[in-house]
Amino acid sequence: MKIAFLGLGKMGTAVARLLLKGGEDVTVWNRTTSHAEALEGDGARVALMPADAVAGCDIVFTMLMDDPAMEAVLYEGKVLEAMGKGAIHVSLSTLSVALSRKLTAEHEKHGQHFVAAPVFGRPHIAEAGKLWVAMAGAHDAVKKVRPLIEKFSRGITVVGETPWSAHGLKLAGNFLITAVIASLTEAFLSAEALGIEPEVFLQTVNSALFNSPFYEMYGNIMLHPPDKPGGTMALGEKDTRLFREAAHEQGVATPLADIFLATFHRAIEAGMKDRDWAAGYLQLQRSAKTGQ
Repeated sequence: MKIAFLGLGKMGTAVARLLLKGGEDVTVWNRTTSHAEALEGDGARVALMPADAVAGCDIVFTMLMDDPAMEAVLYEGKVLEAMGKGAIHVSLSTLSVALSRKLTAEHEKHGQHFVAAPVFGRPHIAEAGKLWVAMAGAHDAVKKVRPLIEKFSRGITVVGETPWSAHGLKLAGNFLITAVIASLTEAFLSAEALGIEPEVFLQTVNSALFNSPFYEMYGNIMLHPPDKPGGTMALGEKDTRLFREAAHEQGVATPLADIFLATFHRAIEAGMKDRDWAAGYLQLQRSAKTGQ
Protein backbone atom coordinates (compact mmCIF):
# COMPACT_ATOMS: atom_id res chain seq x y z
CA MET A 1 0.00 0.00 0.00
CA LYS A 2 1.07 3.56 -0.64
CA ILE A 3 1.08 5.64 2.52
CA ALA A 4 1.24 9.39 3.13
CA PHE A 5 2.23 10.81 6.51
CA LEU A 6 1.40 14.44 7.27
CA GLY A 7 2.76 16.13 10.39
CA LEU A 8 6.28 15.42 11.60
CA GLY A 9 6.67 16.79 15.09
CA LYS A 10 8.46 14.64 17.67
CA MET A 11 5.61 12.12 17.77
CA GLY A 12 4.93 12.06 14.03
CA THR A 13 8.59 11.65 13.14
CA ALA A 14 8.93 8.69 15.49
CA VAL A 15 5.85 6.95 14.07
CA ALA A 16 6.74 7.63 10.43
CA ARG A 17 10.25 6.28 10.99
CA LEU A 18 8.86 3.03 12.42
CA LEU A 19 6.60 2.61 9.39
CA LEU A 20 9.61 3.10 7.13
CA LYS A 21 11.70 0.66 9.13
CA GLY A 22 8.81 -1.79 8.76
CA GLY A 23 9.29 -1.66 5.00
CA GLU A 24 6.32 0.55 4.14
CA ASP A 25 6.14 2.84 1.10
CA VAL A 26 5.79 6.28 2.74
CA THR A 27 5.63 9.82 1.37
CA VAL A 28 6.00 12.48 4.05
CA TRP A 29 5.06 16.14 4.33
CA ASN A 30 5.58 18.72 7.03
CA ARG A 31 5.08 22.47 7.10
CA THR A 32 8.77 22.78 8.04
CA THR A 33 10.34 20.90 5.13
CA SER A 34 13.57 20.07 6.97
CA HIS A 35 11.61 17.75 9.30
CA ALA A 36 10.46 15.77 6.27
CA GLU A 37 13.89 15.76 4.66
CA ALA A 38 15.32 14.24 7.84
CA LEU A 39 13.44 11.02 6.96
CA GLU A 40 14.86 10.70 3.45
CA GLY A 41 17.70 8.59 4.82
CA ASP A 42 15.10 6.14 6.15
CA GLY A 43 13.61 5.74 2.68
CA ALA A 44 10.85 8.35 2.72
CA ARG A 45 9.85 10.39 -0.30
CA VAL A 46 9.35 14.08 0.49
CA ALA A 47 6.41 16.08 -0.86
CA LEU A 48 6.45 19.85 -0.86
CA MET A 49 2.66 20.17 -0.59
CA PRO A 50 0.21 18.04 1.41
CA ALA A 51 -1.99 17.45 -1.65
CA ASP A 52 1.03 16.08 -3.53
CA ALA A 53 1.81 13.72 -0.64
CA VAL A 54 -1.64 12.10 -0.58
CA ALA A 55 -2.26 11.84 -4.34
CA GLY A 56 -2.58 8.18 -5.25
CA CYS A 57 -2.15 6.96 -1.67
CA ASP A 58 -4.24 4.19 -0.12
CA ILE A 59 -3.81 5.42 3.45
CA VAL A 60 -3.14 8.91 4.80
CA PHE A 61 -1.86 9.29 8.37
CA THR A 62 -2.07 12.69 10.04
CA MET A 63 -0.42 13.67 13.31
CA LEU A 64 -1.11 17.39 13.64
CA MET A 65 -1.14 19.65 16.67
CA ASP A 66 -4.81 20.57 16.99
CA ASP A 67 -8.15 21.19 15.23
CA PRO A 68 -7.05 24.37 13.39
CA ALA A 69 -3.90 22.64 12.07
CA MET A 70 -5.96 19.67 10.88
CA GLU A 71 -8.51 21.85 9.12
CA ALA A 72 -5.81 23.98 7.49
CA VAL A 73 -4.11 20.91 6.00
CA LEU A 74 -7.31 19.19 4.88
CA TYR A 75 -9.04 22.24 3.44
CA GLU A 76 -6.41 24.88 2.60
CA GLY A 77 -3.93 22.15 1.71
CA LYS A 78 -6.52 20.53 -0.61
CA VAL A 79 -6.00 17.09 0.95
CA LEU A 80 -9.68 16.16 0.86
CA GLU A 81 -9.78 16.90 -2.85
CA ALA A 82 -6.50 15.13 -3.62
CA MET A 83 -7.32 11.90 -1.79
CA GLY A 84 -8.85 9.27 -4.06
CA LYS A 85 -12.15 7.48 -3.55
CA GLY A 86 -11.79 4.58 -1.15
CA ALA A 87 -8.69 6.06 0.51
CA ILE A 88 -8.51 5.96 4.30
CA HIS A 89 -7.57 8.93 6.47
CA VAL A 90 -6.17 7.81 9.84
CA SER A 91 -5.95 10.61 12.40
CA LEU A 92 -3.39 9.92 15.13
CA SER A 93 -3.98 13.39 16.60
CA THR A 94 -6.01 14.31 19.67
CA LEU A 95 -8.96 16.14 18.11
CA SER A 96 -12.25 17.53 19.38
CA VAL A 97 -15.28 15.27 19.19
CA ALA A 98 -16.98 17.95 17.11
CA LEU A 99 -14.26 17.97 14.44
CA SER A 100 -14.12 14.17 14.43
CA ARG A 101 -17.84 14.08 13.63
CA LYS A 102 -17.35 16.68 10.90
CA LEU A 103 -14.45 14.81 9.26
CA THR A 104 -16.40 11.55 9.30
CA ALA A 105 -19.13 13.21 7.25
CA GLU A 106 -16.67 15.07 4.98
CA HIS A 107 -14.77 11.92 4.03
CA GLU A 108 -17.99 10.02 3.45
CA LYS A 109 -19.10 12.82 1.11
CA HIS A 110 -15.85 12.37 -0.86
CA GLY A 111 -16.19 8.58 -1.02
CA GLN A 112 -13.38 8.13 1.50
CA HIS A 113 -13.07 6.59 4.98
CA PHE A 114 -12.09 8.20 8.28
CA VAL A 115 -10.49 6.21 11.10
CA ALA A 116 -9.71 7.83 14.44
CA ALA A 117 -6.59 6.39 16.07
CA PRO A 118 -5.36 8.82 18.77
CA VAL A 119 -2.34 7.57 20.68
CA PHE A 120 -1.37 7.39 24.34
CA GLY A 121 2.33 7.98 25.05
CA ARG A 122 5.10 10.57 25.06
CA PRO A 123 7.75 10.92 22.32
CA HIS A 124 10.17 8.42 23.91
CA ILE A 125 7.33 5.88 24.04
CA ALA A 126 6.61 6.54 20.35
CA GLU A 127 10.28 6.05 19.47
CA ALA A 128 10.22 2.66 21.22
CA GLY A 129 7.12 1.61 19.25
CA LYS A 130 5.10 1.21 22.45
CA LEU A 131 2.20 3.61 22.03
CA TRP A 132 -1.30 2.50 22.99
CA VAL A 133 -3.83 3.33 20.27
CA ALA A 134 -7.59 3.83 20.58
CA MET A 135 -9.15 3.09 17.17
CA ALA A 136 -12.64 3.63 15.83
CA GLY A 137 -14.15 3.56 12.36
CA ALA A 138 -15.89 1.33 9.86
CA HIS A 139 -14.99 -2.33 10.38
CA ASP A 140 -13.30 -2.89 7.01
CA ALA A 141 -11.26 0.31 7.23
CA VAL A 142 -10.07 -0.51 10.75
CA LYS A 143 -9.15 -4.04 9.65
CA LYS A 144 -7.10 -2.70 6.74
CA VAL A 145 -5.24 -0.15 8.86
CA ARG A 146 -4.61 -2.30 11.94
CA PRO A 147 -1.44 -4.09 10.68
CA LEU A 148 0.18 -0.69 10.15
CA ILE A 149 -0.85 0.53 13.61
CA GLU A 150 0.72 -2.59 15.10
CA LYS A 151 4.11 -1.52 13.75
CA PHE A 152 4.31 1.35 16.25
CA SER A 153 2.12 0.25 19.16
CA ARG A 154 2.17 -2.13 22.11
CA GLY A 155 -1.60 -2.39 22.17
CA ILE A 156 -4.79 -1.36 20.40
CA THR A 157 -8.30 -0.78 21.70
CA VAL A 158 -11.03 -0.85 19.04
CA VAL A 159 -13.62 1.45 20.59
CA GLY A 160 -16.38 1.11 17.99
CA GLU A 161 -17.43 2.14 14.50
CA THR A 162 -17.96 5.86 15.15
CA PRO A 163 -14.57 7.64 14.88
CA TRP A 164 -15.46 10.34 17.40
CA SER A 165 -15.81 7.71 20.14
CA ALA A 166 -12.05 7.12 19.99
CA HIS A 167 -11.37 10.84 20.21
CA GLY A 168 -13.76 11.09 23.16
CA LEU A 169 -11.91 8.25 24.89
CA LYS A 170 -8.55 9.92 24.30
CA LEU A 171 -9.73 13.25 25.72
CA ALA A 172 -11.09 11.51 28.82
CA GLY A 173 -7.79 9.65 29.17
CA ASN A 174 -5.81 12.88 28.99
CA PHE A 175 -8.13 14.37 31.61
CA LEU A 176 -7.06 11.51 33.92
CA ILE A 177 -3.39 12.29 33.23
CA THR A 178 -3.98 15.84 34.43
CA ALA A 179 -5.87 14.51 37.45
CA VAL A 180 -2.83 12.41 38.38
CA ILE A 181 -0.52 15.40 37.93
CA ALA A 182 -2.78 17.70 39.96
CA SER A 183 -3.12 15.20 42.83
CA LEU A 184 0.63 14.52 42.90
CA THR A 185 1.23 18.28 42.94
CA GLU A 186 -0.88 18.75 46.08
CA ALA A 187 0.70 15.73 47.72
CA PHE A 188 4.26 16.84 46.93
CA LEU A 189 3.67 20.35 48.27
CA SER A 190 2.09 18.95 51.44
CA ALA A 191 4.98 16.51 51.88
CA GLU A 192 7.54 19.30 51.45
CA ALA A 193 5.71 21.46 53.99
CA LEU A 194 5.97 18.61 56.50
CA GLY A 195 9.66 18.09 55.86
CA ILE A 196 9.20 14.93 53.76
CA GLU A 197 11.34 14.59 50.65
CA PRO A 198 9.00 14.37 47.61
CA GLU A 199 11.12 11.54 46.15
CA VAL A 200 10.64 9.54 49.35
CA PHE A 201 6.91 10.24 49.30
CA LEU A 202 6.60 9.16 45.65
CA GLN A 203 8.58 5.94 46.11
CA THR A 204 6.61 5.01 49.24
CA VAL A 205 3.07 5.63 48.04
CA ASN A 206 3.70 4.14 44.62
CA SER A 207 5.14 0.99 46.18
CA ALA A 208 2.44 0.77 48.85
CA LEU A 209 -0.63 1.85 46.87
CA PHE A 210 -0.31 1.98 43.09
CA ASN A 211 2.73 0.03 41.89
CA SER A 212 2.31 2.00 38.70
CA PRO A 213 5.04 2.85 36.16
CA PHE A 214 2.73 5.70 35.12
CA TYR A 215 2.83 7.34 38.57
CA GLU A 216 6.58 6.73 38.74
CA MET A 217 7.21 8.29 35.33
CA TYR A 218 5.07 11.39 35.82
CA GLY A 219 6.23 11.88 39.40
CA ASN A 220 9.86 11.82 38.30
CA ILE A 221 9.16 14.20 35.41
CA MET A 222 7.54 16.61 37.86
CA LEU A 223 10.45 16.45 40.30
CA HIS A 224 13.17 16.45 37.63
CA PRO A 225 11.90 18.58 34.72
CA PRO A 226 13.21 17.49 31.30
CA ASP A 227 15.21 19.87 29.12
CA LYS A 228 12.68 19.31 26.32
CA PRO A 229 9.01 18.92 27.29
CA GLY A 230 7.25 15.74 26.19
CA GLY A 231 3.96 17.63 26.26
CA THR A 232 3.44 21.33 26.99
CA MET A 233 1.11 23.25 29.26
CA ALA A 234 -0.52 24.66 26.11
CA LEU A 235 -1.26 21.11 25.00
CA GLY A 236 -2.73 20.31 28.42
CA GLU A 237 -4.96 23.37 28.19
CA LYS A 238 -6.17 22.33 24.74
CA ASP A 239 -6.99 18.76 25.72
CA THR A 240 -8.73 19.78 28.95
CA ARG A 241 -10.80 22.36 27.11
CA LEU A 242 -11.86 19.83 24.45
CA PHE A 243 -12.73 17.27 27.13
CA ARG A 244 -15.00 19.82 28.85
CA GLU A 245 -16.65 20.78 25.57
CA ALA A 246 -17.40 17.14 24.70
CA ALA A 247 -18.78 16.43 28.17
CA HIS A 248 -20.87 19.60 28.33
CA GLU A 249 -22.41 18.84 24.93
CA GLN A 250 -23.78 15.66 26.53
CA GLY A 251 -24.98 17.46 29.66
CA VAL A 252 -22.16 16.13 31.87
CA ALA A 253 -20.71 18.45 34.52
CA THR A 254 -16.90 18.62 34.87
CA PRO A 255 -16.02 20.22 38.21
CA LEU A 256 -12.48 18.82 38.31
CA ALA A 257 -11.75 19.71 34.69
CA ASP A 258 -13.02 23.24 35.41
CA ILE A 259 -10.33 23.60 38.10
CA PHE A 260 -7.64 22.11 35.88
CA LEU A 261 -8.50 24.42 32.99
CA ALA A 262 -8.36 27.49 35.23
CA THR A 263 -4.90 26.34 36.38
CA PHE A 264 -3.70 25.95 32.80
CA HIS A 265 -4.99 29.44 32.02
CA ARG A 266 -3.00 30.83 34.96
CA ALA A 267 0.09 29.03 33.68
CA ILE A 268 -0.31 30.47 30.19
CA GLU A 269 -0.86 33.96 31.61
CA ALA A 270 2.37 33.47 33.60
CA GLY A 271 4.29 32.74 30.39
CA MET A 272 4.53 28.97 31.00
CA LYS A 273 2.69 27.70 27.92
CA ASP A 274 5.79 25.91 26.58
CA ARG A 275 6.77 24.32 29.91
CA ASP A 276 6.37 20.60 30.38
CA TRP A 277 2.75 19.63 31.11
CA ALA A 278 3.61 17.69 34.29
CA ALA A 279 6.60 19.64 35.60
CA GLY A 280 5.00 22.99 34.79
CA TYR A 281 1.87 22.21 36.80
CA LEU A 282 3.97 21.59 39.93
CA GLN A 283 6.17 24.62 39.28
CA LEU A 284 3.14 26.89 38.95
CA GLN A 285 1.54 25.69 42.19
CA ARG A 286 4.84 25.79 44.06
CA SER A 287 5.32 29.41 42.93
CA ALA A 288 1.79 30.29 44.09
CA LYS A 289 2.53 28.74 47.50
CA THR A 290 5.73 30.74 47.97
CA GLY A 291 4.28 33.90 46.43
CA GLN A 292 7.01 34.06 43.79
